[in-house]
Amino acid sequence: MTTVATKPVRRPTGRRTGVSKPNGWWGLAFIAPATIGLIALYVWPFLSTLMKSFQDVPAFGPATFVGLDNYTALIGDGDFWKAFRNSALYTVIILLGIPLAVVLAALIEQVGRGRAVYRVLFFLPVVTLPVAIGMVWRFIYNGDFGLLNYVLSWFGIDGQFWVADPRFTIYAFGVVGIWMGLGINLIILGAGLQAIPKALYEASSLDGAGRVRQFFHITVPLLSPSIFFVTILSVIAALQMFDLLFIMLRGVNNTALTDSKTIVYLFYEKAFVQFDQGYGAAIAIVLLMVIMIATAVQFRLQRSWVFYG
Repeated sequence: MTTVATKPVRRPTGRRTGVSKPNGWWGLAFIAPATIGLIALYVWPFLSTLMKSFQDVPAFGPATFVGLDNYTALIGDGDFWKAFRNSALYTVIILLGIPLAVVLAALIEQVGRGRAVYRVLFFLPVVTLPVAIGMVWRFIYNGDFGLLNYVLSWFGIDGQFWVADPRFTIYAFGVVGIWMGLGINLIILGAGLQAIPKALYEASSLDGAGRVRQFFHITVPLLSPSIFFVTILSVIAALQMFDLLFIMLRGVNNTALTDSKTIVYLFYEKAFVQFDQGYGAAIAIVLLMVIMIATAVQFRLQRSWVFYG
């Protein structure tokens, strides 16, 4: 009887081999473009803006460090608080459009055929240039020959100068903002509706629940994560509103512009019209802090109404 000698099997010692080193370099090469773009387009502009907010940056010549003078002047600036109120009011109006988007998304979900057509029609404003949207709505809101006043005249209602009277400008912009954001909100909410199990509606129908009761007791609670996400995006976008104001009010002798400025428009005016870049940078940093606080508050409040079941 003979025995065959076998070599003991060597177990891996856990040391790195030469193969992982090239793989690591390949990984760095793949993430390098995104990392460079992130640093160049986001990190460096933020750091530069933060530094300028503590400086007096003239149009010509070197910048000088002034500490918190820009922020002190900002707190006592009446134009800033007026712009802050306008931005807050516009944000509240935009949030009022979210229930409308929820109802429309639920109605579109009930459509058998042509569901995609409705979604495309509502999504068209999202892919339309803001310049074109602003020009069209400026014609609609025109106080002399606008389409809105013409329709109101059918019912004997006197028209108004919607974008020339500071009493109505922010509300007029809010209507346009709701219309512009309706498309993306319907896409997000529609995806959330499709994730709700149909068996829940069938079981509730057997128990005698109608469409309205199903909407408030099944659709809204299970759609709350999507509603929360839409709310976050809407608040951030509303606080950054600039293009509608710039297109619909600027370029004409509009007396409503002084009382209708938003925070971003005030930043543009200070930094790029008056060339007070230090003061404009302070406005940008304050706006960033406002957005961060608003987002943090929403994340804190969502624990009481968002259902992740």
